[in-house]
Amino acid sequence: MISVTVGNNANRTTVIIDAHTTLRSALEDNGVDYTRGMTTLDGGPLKAGDLDKTFADFGITEKCFLYNIVKADNA
Repeated sequence: MISVTVGNNANRTTVIIDAHTTLRSALEDNGVDYTRGMTTLDGGPLKAGDLDKTFADFGITEKCFLYNIVKADNA
């Protein structure tokens, strides 16, 4: 089990997740819309197909940060 801080620009929460859970499932289970921004794992941007990998695939064993951040232009 790993401690994952998951969230977006407005909301962040820390949850305990099994290491064999996919990143996509972690985002969906915690109500994070990953289609509208850039998703990062421990500060590094994810590539196409990475959302279907597990935390174990990335070597995460204890804790991490999984965020989807929407960048907006200032008007």
